[in-house]
Amino acid sequence: MAIIRPFKAIRPDNKIAQEVCALPYDVMNRTEAKAMAEHNPHRFLHISRSEIDLPDEVPSYDDAVYAKAKENLDAWLDSGVMREDDKPYLYIYKLDFNGHSQTGIVAAFSIDEYETGHIKKHELTREAKELDRIRHFDAVSADTEPVFLAYKNEDGLLPFMLDSYKDAVTPEYSFTLEDGVTHTLWRIVEDEYIADIVEYFTLKDNLYIADGHHRSASAYKVGKRRREAAIADPNSDGDYDPDADYNYFMAVLFPDDELEIMDYNRVVYDLNGLDKTEFLEAVGAKFDIVEVLEGEDADVPPRRKHEFAMYLAGTWYLLTANEGTFDANDVISSLDAEILQKNLLQPILGIEDPRTSDRIDFVGGIRGLRELSRRVDELPSAVAFAIYPVSMEDLFDVADAGSIMPPKSTWFEPKLGSGLFVKKI
Repeated sequence: MAIIRPFKAIRPDNKIAQEVCALPYDVMNRTEAKAMAEHNPHRFLHISRSEIDLPDEVPSYDDAVYAKAKENLDAWLDSGVMREDDKPYLYIYKLDFNGHSQTGIVAAFSIDEYETGHIKKHELTREAKELDRIRHFDAVSADTEPVFLAYKNEDGLLPFMLDSYKDAVTPEYSFTLEDGVTHTLWRIVEDEYIADIVEYFTLKDNLYIADGHHRSASAYKVGKRRREAAIADPNSDGDYDPDADYNYFMAVLFPDDELEIMDYNRVVYDLNGLDKTEFLEAVGAKFDIVEVLEGEDADVPPRRKHEFAMYLAGTWYLLTANEGTFDANDVISSLDAEILQKNLLQPILGIEDPRTSDRIDFVGGIRGLRELSRRVDELPSAVAFAIYPVSMEDLFDVADAGSIMPPKSTWFEPKLGSGLFVKKI
C-alpha cells in the first residue's frame, strides 16, 4: 500500500507567493539562476541556489553555499516571508500550461516505501548531484523542493474528489508566472477529507518517481541517517517516533493520465572524426534515412516511436530504425533513447557513456527543434537528434521491471514550482 501523510508546510505569505515561486533548482545553471533572481529578493532561488548570493569565485558546492541557504531561509521565517502552517494538512496543487492542466496532492511520503521499492524509480542518480542535495537538505533541515510522483489512475476517483473540493474552496493562491504556467494551491483543512485521501492511497500498490530522482534519493538518505541518530541517542530509549518528520519526504503526486512527457533531445558536438558522407553512410547501415529539406524552417519532429529527426549541416533528416536494431519484447531495448545510443551514438559517434561524456548535451523538448538547429549551426561539425517522447506506459513498464531508463529519457512539462511548500525534516 502507499503511505501518505499530511504535513505542516512552510509556505510563502499569500501576498508574495508569486514573487517567491521559481523553477526547480536543476533546470538552470548558476548564471541563469542569478539573472532570474537578481531583481527579486524573494525568489526561492536565494535558498535552492544560494550560491547566487555569493561571489562568483565561491564554488557551487562550497560549505558557504549551504550555510547561506540556511541563513536565507531562517531570515525569511523570521521576517514572515515564509511561515509554517499551524497543523498538518494535505494540499491540492494545480498546474495549467498551454491548454494542459494537471492536479496533484502535496503530501509527505514514507522513506521506508522508497527503500523497499514501493516507490519505484526509473533513473540512475549521479553521486555529485545527490551529495549536493544531501548537504543542502541537512543544512536547512528541510526538504526545500518536492519530488514529482505519479500513480496509475485506473478508477478516476481521486481527481473527482479533488475537483469537488476545488469548486467549493477558495485557493490559497493562484498566479501565472512569466513562463506562462499558472500555479494554484488549495489547503485541505477538513480532517475527514484528509483521512479519505490517505485511505484511498492505501489501495495503491506502488507509486512512481516521474521527476526528482536526486531529490528523493537525497531526502531518503538524510531521513534515514537522522532516524539512526535518534535511535542511537543515549538519551532515547532506543526507539524512534514513526511519525517524526525525518521518516517522510515531500512530493506532489499526480494521476498518470494528466501528465505529459515531452521529447528529450541530444546534440553531439562533433562527428567523431568522420566527414558528412562517411557519417551518413554509417548511419544508413542501421537506419532508413529520408532527407526532409534544407534550412532551419524545414524542421520536422519524429511522428512515431522508432523514428528520429536529425539535423546535420543545415539539413533535417528523418531516421527510422531498421529491423534488428532493437528487441520489441524487451522494455529497455525498444526505448528510442536506447536505440539511438546503442546503434548510433555509441558505435558511430563514440559516446560510450552519455552521463559523463563532455561531447554530448541534452535539450528539453520545451525548447523546440529550432534550439537544436541553432546549436548545430553554431558548430559546423555538430549533429542533433530529436527523439519521439516516451509514454507514461513506457515509464511504468521500466519501473515495474526494476529496470533503468537511458539517461535523459523524460522531460515533463510544466515543471513544479519551487518555494510554494517546504517540509521540515
